[in-house]
Amino acid sequence: MNMINVQKLTQYHGAHLVLDQISFEIQEGEKVALIGRNGSGKSTLMRLLAGLDQPNEGLLAIKKGAKIGYLEQIPSHMDTWTVEDVLAQGLRHLKDYRAEMTELEEKMSDPDIAGDTELLDRVLRKYSALQERFETEGGYELEASIDKIATGLQIPKSEYGLAFGSLSGGEQTRVVLASQLIVQPDLLLLDEPTNHLDLARTEWLEEFLREYPGTCVIISHDRYFLDRVVSKTIEIEDGEVFTAYGGYTAFMKDKEERLLQQFAEYQEQQKVIKKMKESIKQLEEFGRIGGNEKFFKRAASMRRALERMERVKRPVLERRQAEFDLNPQDRSGRRVAYFEQVEVSYGNQAVLRGASGLIEFGEKIALMGSNGSGKTTLFKVLLGELTPDSGSLEWGSRVDVGYLAQQEEPDNPRATVLQYFREKAGVEEGEARGILARYLFYGASVFRSVGQLSGGEWTRLRLALLIHQKPNLLLLDEPTNHLDIASREALEDALQGYTGTILAISHDRYFVNQVSRKVWDLNQGKLTVYHGNYDDFRDKKERLEAELQAKDLSAGREGIPKQKGGQPQAKDSPALLAKKLNADRRAKWLEEEIARIETRIRELDGWLEREGGDLHEDTDLSLLEQQWNDRELLSASRDELLAEWLDLT
Repeated sequence: MNMINVQKLTQYHGAHLVLDQISFEIQEGEKVALIGRNGSGKSTLMRLLAGLDQPNEGLLAIKKGAKIGYLEQIPSHMDTWTVEDVLAQGLRHLKDYRAEMTELEEKMSDPDIAGDTELLDRVLRKYSALQERFETEGGYELEASIDKIATGLQIPKSEYGLAFGSLSGGEQTRVVLASQLIVQPDLLLLDEPTNHLDLARTEWLEEFLREYPGTCVIISHDRYFLDRVVSKTIEIEDGEVFTAYGGYTAFMKDKEERLLQQFAEYQEQQKVIKKMKESIKQLEEFGRIGGNEKFFKRAASMRRALERMERVKRPVLERRQAEFDLNPQDRSGRRVAYFEQVEVSYGNQAVLRGASGLIEFGEKIALMGSNGSGKTTLFKVLLGELTPDSGSLEWGSRVDVGYLAQQEEPDNPRATVLQYFREKAGVEEGEARGILARYLFYGASVFRSVGQLSGGEWTRLRLALLIHQKPNLLLLDEPTNHLDIASREALEDALQGYTGTILAISHDRYFVNQVSRKVWDLNQGKLTVYHGNYDDFRDKKERLEAELQAKDLSAGREGIPKQKGGQPQAKDSPALLAKKLNADRRAKWLEEEIARIETRIRELDGWLEREGGDLHEDTDLSLLEQQWNDRELLSASRDELLAEWLDLT
């Protein structure tokens, strides 16, 4: 069944055409990616889906009664709320139900009411109806629902009482995201949900969305995330939409095949058009020479056919994108940098605990770790901005460092792009404009103030300046932040061909897969080195963790009771212990899934009791039957899962 139906939708932004008669459908339960270059109209379409704007022309229909979850920006009125208030904002009606139930309970215990049978009966009926509604809508799981999502996004319970306005921008975004996931609307609209999430939180969100029963439309530049979550991809390009099933990688493969086919059709049609034009010219020439009117008529007929011909649009096989021309001016020595047993603490909080590492010329290293693990601190040590409490740092010969910070404010926000670049790069206007054009700053855009640039434009400008300096060691802190997919891919291509050395902090797993050949994992203040890209790192780390857990369990069994005859019981092999660990994880998942299904069964029971208890001529019997069948299927599924859980436990 359709959740969203869009037919010939047209939308303008002022006089600018943003969406040009686009059409697509999204089914219930589908997870859909919405991709496109910055400024292509993704946010415009998202606002239309959220009901914040109305289409200028065309049809946009969303399933009747569907609950929509979307928050474009952080409302200022939330500043005085607590974190818990924001988390529970979509469930406030349940808190109101509970408060009203408490009030009714107090009334029932009132001797005056208890002695009045008729009045007590009315209170009891009201309480019973309210309690049923409270239970059906998940009131008894209210706190558990909040805690489950908050725990997954690593929002500790100790922060529930903090003022929402006191949090950083990233923390506020995370809390608001959690508030939307808690409500679990029928249609969930997410705009860059992985922004400000570290790897662990991103992977948790992936698992959550894959199991999410509702429909999701997701704007994201995180290609790895899209590949793991979505089942359909919609791209907005030149005001049109193109749809293909699968994640980002599958979509791009389909797009390449579609463009090549369209280009072949375009070339074939151009041959036909050229031949028809030549025939028209020849017929008119024959008519003039022989004075025969029939040649002119045939030429006119052919010209009308040519005018009526539906032209195949010439596809753009390669669109203009930023040109990151990375060529270091000079190479460094073989050993670029070596640090050993580096320790850094902030007050009583140790951030780096004996971190050691070696960077050699030509290496491309990704530095990964959770938020707060010390990645930026290590960069500050390498840049000389922070002196470690202990440990040593040695630089090799002829090392020229280029640094891109994750967040950096311009010295003078009023300076134009051209002024900023000329001042920092020390070049004349003509050369500056030529360089900036390669980074998509051309025409009037070079006269915009840097304070007005979007996050992606500001990152592109800083990259242009960094690359102009031609360093042989690049320290990049989240270089793909705010860049659209096309710019990310252009940067990846440039970094792959870069002959210098790279150390990059990144949560962009697709970027790490494309660029890195070594991963540094910073965990609890120590560095662990993994050779390969992100997929290699993930596989090796999971195997290592399973082996360590198996060893811990094995060591914990040293003191087990002996069998009869005084012989100790045999210890399980690491493989068997790892298998038991997987069984424990499966059992935990089964418990959560059984609880979810039972909640849904209770909801259906409540609905069936309300709708089926009083049949009349307007009753939708087919819907009643469908809901009953759904309830029976859920019940059978629960019984199967329960049997599996009993076997495991």
